[in-house]
Amino acid sequence: MFFEKKGNALVLHNGTEQVLLEPWGEDSLRVRATHRAEMSGRDWALMETVPQGSAEIEIENINYTEKWNVDRPDKQRTGQIARIRNGRITAEVGYEGWITFRNEKGEVLTQEYWRQRNVLGGYVVPLRVDGRELRPIQGTDDYLLTARFEAFADEMIFGMGQYQIPQLNKKGCVLELAHRNSQSSVPFYLSSRGYGFLWNNPSIGQCVFGMNLTEWTSQSCKELDYWITAGDTPEMILRHYADVTGHVPMMPEYGMGYWQCKLRYRTQEEVLSVAREHKKRGYPMDVIVVDFFHWPLEGDFRFDSRCFPDPGSMVAELRDMGIETVVSVWPTVDRRSENFRKMAERGYLVRNDRGVGNQGSWVGETNYFDATHPGARKFVWEKCRENYMDAYGIHIFWLDEAEPEYGPYDFDLYRYYDGPALQVSNEYPKCYAQAFYEGMKEAGRDDILSLVRCAWAGSQRYGTLTWSGDISSTWRAFREQLQAGLSMGIAGIPWWTSDIGGFLGAMPGDPAFHELLVRWFAWACFCPVFRMHGERQPWYDPDEAHPEYVNGVLQISSGAPNEVWSFGPDVEKILARYMFLRERMRPYVREVMRMAHETGEPVMRPLFFAFPEDENAWHVEDTYLFGPDLLVAPVLEEGARERHVYLPCGASWKDAWSGTTYTGGQWVTVRAPLHVIPLFTRNGADLGLQLTEEA
Repeated sequence: MFFEKKGNALVLHNGTEQVLLEPWGEDSLRVRATHRAEMSGRDWALMETVPQGSAEIEIENINYTEKWNVDRPDKQRTGQIARIRNGRITAEVGYEGWITFRNEKGEVLTQEYWRQRNVLGGYVVPLRVDGRELRPIQGTDDYLLTARFEAFADEMIFGMGQYQIPQLNKKGCVLELAHRNSQSSVPFYLSSRGYGFLWNNPSIGQCVFGMNLTEWTSQSCKELDYWITAGDTPEMILRHYADVTGHVPMMPEYGMGYWQCKLRYRTQEEVLSVAREHKKRGYPMDVIVVDFFHWPLEGDFRFDSRCFPDPGSMVAELRDMGIETVVSVWPTVDRRSENFRKMAERGYLVRNDRGVGNQGSWVGETNYFDATHPGARKFVWEKCRENYMDAYGIHIFWLDEAEPEYGPYDFDLYRYYDGPALQVSNEYPKCYAQAFYEGMKEAGRDDILSLVRCAWAGSQRYGTLTWSGDISSTWRAFREQLQAGLSMGIAGIPWWTSDIGGFLGAMPGDPAFHELLVRWFAWACFCPVFRMHGERQPWYDPDEAHPEYVNGVLQISSGAPNEVWSFGPDVEKILARYMFLRERMRPYVREVMRMAHETGEPVMRPLFFAFPEDENAWHVEDTYLFGPDLLVAPVLEEGARERHVYLPCGASWKDAWSGTTYTGGQWVTVRAPLHVIPLFTRNGADLGLQLTEEA
């Protein structure tokens, strides 16, 4: 084993293994390893060009004697150790090849987990477990990868994207590195030990944050690739991360207000009637959504003229009301679609390595378009540009099914332009959003936002607003969405939302659902995007005006009404209150979005993000900050009419409802009747809330 300095990088050679450590942004290092002749050259999530600086590299020759040969001077051995430093972070590579990362104080941030027959602190370990294991997949130049790191009992782990689990702190969790409907694997975490870590690998795998070790696995890849950064504060770590993976754009003005949608507005007249009624009642609305199956067939990427005879007049009338139109785009292409043959001939569809050719069969036999293929991205965008933007001025797209939602999720079956799905599948939603972002940029637009049902590391740079998928209308799901949104923000995806009230299983006339809806709606007012959605039961039956089949094509029906007046006057009154509150907060929301754009800070953030010196703040999982100055304590339990809230030390906190001011560093119990979500402003900040306790 030996080291060499290669330009600004440190290279370890150990037989056929080469390990490359190099500076990659401020206070950060990128580590790659392979047994292939050379690295793949793929940067994956590390898409931004960043200043590399000048790394300090030391290679030292040493003489050491292993403990079991201490009485045999003739068995003394020589070797090398090396260090590479970039600002606040240093990597030390030991004489057997293991890597330890330290901060500028010399404290260990993390280190690889090796249990070979050598001496680690005087402890002889003959287990033969490597910290880096690239096991060849026979007959290929691909590897089954395992990377192991030491576990620390006091470490807390935050981020990793969106999982439908209750834990904000991921220590002790087993996480699948794969996308599913309602699951977005964004493999970046922030550690309480003062570092951030990105698993820069879009392959299918698993991460285990165990008590005895942290272990990352990839089912198939070309090389090990991760990025690590050190920072004195969580804010600094997230800024470093945004610098290398991309900053979110500035949120367009239309994204900051209220969004209305349901499953689904079936016709042009339904869309307009809802918008007219909403405005007639004097309520604010920035966006209304024309959801799925407004097209003749999946993959046609255009309006069905039978249900939308004059989209131009619809869009114009909505715009006159101050409402932007969003249209749903699915990545599925029906074999009967007018675009299927051309896309298939050009290789623009995801392939199956075996079995039948289609990948979905819900309404018809469908294939997904290959978002990793540059030609396919351009083809789909051009169809949407022609049929929506150029034709009617629609420039906001709902990119659904973005995982993609295979049936089943047999990742070893599918193959992309970029490689086997096992190796590259997790970059799909990023590439999907990239198609529309780059297309609209080329068309001269800057106010770009796409609502996408999944994300990966780097998705944020393409104006991705992620939502949490087809979740259930239950209190459990509600509680899980809070940690999902906070975790996505820490993972670098600051634009996030959920379906208010949940998507599956609720009936508008159910009083029990009314309580859940009110609590969810109040919380959503303090999420990055404030958006109503849900399928609601029961579904409409096909009727004479909208028969189930038209010319042999299945016409999807819709769920029950889902407008703010659909749940009775008492509920409507409370929901209206929060719509107007969001409008009064617009200047503050705008400033918070500007901060996210410029610094990479999350819009909604755990308490520890702003108060890292407060030990209690690291353990609070049911309260958060919306921007720097507003503490939000959503009511997450059915029947609750008060909340126990922790107020971080280092600030004073004013109850936005009662006006009472509290000193930070204490728990308080406050009233929370149905119309009240507990809110506290930091150090007397004036956010224009104008709240009163009266119902």
